[in-house]
Amino acid sequence: MPAVLSRVLNPVVHLAALVRQAAWAAPDQRVLLLPTLASHNRVRYALAATLGGAVLVLTVTADTQLNQLVPGSLAWALAGLQVLPLLLAATRPLAAWRISAIGLTLTTFAEVGHAPTPFWPWPVSGCIAYTLLLFATAQVYGRDVAVGIDLLTALAVLAPAVPLVALPPVVFAVAAVVVSLVLVLGESIHSRQEAERHLVAAEEQRRAGLARQAVLEERSRIARELHDVVAHHMSMIAIQAEAAPYKEPGLPEQTLRTFTAIRAASTTALTEMRRVIGLLREEDENAERAPQPGIDRIPEMVRAARQAGMQVDLTLAGGPDRPPAVVDVSVYRIVQEALSNAGRHAPGARVEVEVVRTRDAVQVHVADDGRSNGGPAPGGNGGHGLTGMRERAAMLGGTLRAVPREHGGFEVTAELPLDGVPAQRGGESSGDDEDS
Repeated sequence: MPAVLSRVLNPVVHLAALVRQAAWAAPDQRVLLLPTLASHNRVRYALAATLGGAVLVLTVTADTQLNQLVPGSLAWALAGLQVLPLLLAATRPLAAWRISAIGLTLTTFAEVGHAPTPFWPWPVSGCIAYTLLLFATAQVYGRDVAVGIDLLTALAVLAPAVPLVALPPVVFAVAAVVVSLVLVLGESIHSRQEAERHLVAAEEQRRAGLARQAVLEERSRIARELHDVVAHHMSMIAIQAEAAPYKEPGLPEQTLRTFTAIRAASTTALTEMRRVIGLLREEDENAERAPQPGIDRIPEMVRAARQAGMQVDLTLAGGPDRPPAVVDVSVYRIVQEALSNAGRHAPGARVEVEVVRTRDAVQVHVADDGRSNGGPAPGGNGGHGLTGMRERAAMLGGTLRAVPREHGGFEVTAELPLDGVPAQRGGESSGDDEDS
């Protein structure tokens, strides 16, 4: 028996809570139903003037109809309670609805003892205002408040008119259905807006996740490239340490032990580094056998881009000294990503690639003029190339700037410091190019 009673009472208690929420418990939050239009002063003033004029007309009309049933001063007060809340509808719809509902209910009681208008005790203009407030409130507050408003309208606004002013039951039923339909329409718009907000939030989370994934993938790639660079130097240390006793016979025993320790330490470091880097490789990814590209391979990359139909101007400036390997590889990768982005997002545009080696840094500049022969290439939807370039610049303590150009197009500018690391002797570098 208690379980049955509970099943019966729970819906009643829930509905009572919804009625309470709509009547006074729900917070009357401040909203703006027309944020885009109201952002311009002229439009805001025009809307305010239009709304004020419409409310004035509706109030006068309601007063005219009510004057036939109640004294003039009371008619003005009741008309104001029913219609004037429309002025609050754009910012405080729930408070406006509560005031209008009170006005309609008081109108019913004020008409007791007077001959009611045929089939309907309320002025048409007051009903129009009330309907608009029903819609606005349901659109802003959603289902729970809409259900409470529906019940309150039926029980506190419409129902008293049946015994007090002889409102026909059929008219009562039709009015209740119309009120419910208006509230359903407003709530459906509210639900759609909520769904759109959730989709936007989910899309932002997805993009943030993709950006984090791009950062991790780029860091993994950088780590593998650094492995190749560091492994080369560690191997040279091990070889030199092992060859030293043969180059200089008769070295003291302590010196020989030092060289042996150096060789053992470098070999151990190489082994541990390969083990750690192996964890960063995908299961189906094979170790790269080709040497890492550098600045000296940028002309080769530019030739490949020209063969693919791109218009690329290349400038390489600097001395014969090659920058440290990690800078060399990063310059190539930044140019590669920037160039590929230019081809993806501005096909047919002219691209300028400039790599300048100074005493303290390597400066990279890749810019396109933005002209396109047919729009972005299929599948070119942005990606996270800029994320990877920024990771490389940050790793070296450098800077990277990627912004639209003033007269169209896009440009990527990077400066990678050399940090006083001795440069490698060798020819100029070339490689593939990249875009932003």
